[in-house]
Amino acid sequence: MPDVPHEKVLLCQDEATGLEAIVSLHSTALGPALGGTRFQSYGTVADAVLDSLHLSRGMTYKNALAGIPYGGGKAVVVGDPSVRRTRGLLKAFGRFVDSLHGRYVTSCDVGTNSADMDVISEVTRHVVGCSLKNGGGGDPSVLTAYGVLQGMRACAAVRWGSPELRGRRVGVSGVGKVGRHLVDLLVREGAIVLAADPRPGALARTRAEHPDVSTTSPQALLHAELDVFAPCALGGVLDQVTVERLRADIVCGAANNQLGYAGAEERLRRRDIVYAPDYVVNAGGVIHAAQEHRGISAELGATRAREQAEGIYDTTLSILTQAETTGATPSAVADELAERRMASAPHDASRTPAADQRSR
Repeated sequence: MPDVPHEKVLLCQDEATGLEAIVSLHSTALGPALGGTRFQSYGTVADAVLDSLHLSRGMTYKNALAGIPYGGGKAVVVGDPSVRRTRGLLKAFGRFVDSLHGRYVTSCDVGTNSADMDVISEVTRHVVGCSLKNGGGGDPSVLTAYGVLQGMRACAAVRWGSPELRGRRVGVSGVGKVGRHLVDLLVREGAIVLAADPRPGALARTRAEHPDVSTTSPQALLHAELDVFAPCALGGVLDQVTVERLRADIVCGAANNQLGYAGAEERLRRRDIVYAPDYVVNAGGVIHAAQEHRGISAELGATRAREQAEGIYDTTLSILTQAETTGATPSAVADELAERRMASAPHDASRTPAADQRSR
């Protein structure tokens, strides 16, 4: 992804609650920066800042390719949420978001959920992903999984000439919020699913929900003979070891920032592995969030978001087809398309969709 400079990187600390957070605003060319809040531990604050920079840049391109009028941003709250998550900390973070006056709109991400967004919404209206009972759109992970499925079908059409996934062996690495729903969808499609997760409880839940789904460890999955490898946990999984070890025709999953080194995608191409850029196929959640932010009811918003997420199939198919024709990587093609969309938009960073003027 091109090294476009960030508009603003903000550090937030609140001594009373122990809040330590970073908000990275990459671009507001298309509208307010929309992106979730990640709550997790990091080795250093510098690691957290770097993660927010990478994630916010990805949101810019994801939102542009999804065709929604939003720029890209991301927030990181540093610390173990099981230890540090309190109402006071979440409200302190919400006040910080509110101080940006709508330039950044937050939502759920790794380590945060709709209940957290409900608390944040008590002090700012610039938040989505709230619970249905609180007037929000609920957890967007179902639609994220649906978008990944559409991207996977497009990959299948390019690789095998048909979007049919029935009988295809799909390895899902990470069966958390999104991976769990992706397993559900793949089972309905008739795929043969092999699920992996480092957490025994997550695998036990998967076996209970789908007795026909086999389970294994993330490391063992990398040695498995697969048609599709779907990384759905944290980023960087496609490192130099994994890319050489992988035995799959397609890589298509929900995890952000899957490419673990600069030459990963080119090496996948040389190994004749179809790679779907994560920020193209995992846009279902942000499409869902955009409907909520624009003030559309949960039921109507879910319907419209699902219809829009179906377009991920066409977008992915177009990108992969052009990549095959030109010899460029899929990410290079996707980036060029996103940049054209951003370049053609009015550059007014202060503009906010009118529906966001609602109050909670």
